[in-house]
Amino acid sequence: MLKKIETVEEFDQIINNKPSFFLLKHSLTCPISQAAYKEYEKFSEENQHLSTYYLAVQEARPLSNEVAEKFSIKHESPQAILFSNGEALWNASHWKITNKTLQAAVTEK
Repeated sequence: MLKKIETVEEFDQIINNKPSFFLLKHSLTCPISQAAYKEYEKFSEENQHLSTYYLAVQEARPLSNEVAEKFSIKHESPQAILFSNGEALWNASHWKITNKTLQAAVTEK
């Protein structure tokens, strides 16, 4: 199930307690981000055994910046990131965020 997070504290809890999960950085004003969100939402519905989270960049700027800095991933939005064992293993942005690429990321992990 897709869950919205907004704070660094929420993210820290997830990264410390979930062996793996996806995070989507979503822009509320970008049509490309809206398309990516729909793909991510579909992926989440089809893979309910996986932990999927998202943040709205405009509402959670400190968290978005923290993720970029802590994991040395240049900020983009939309941007999907797969975390495993406290590390960012995979990420994609813009039109590369599709149900198919998200499925492939899980398979390759």
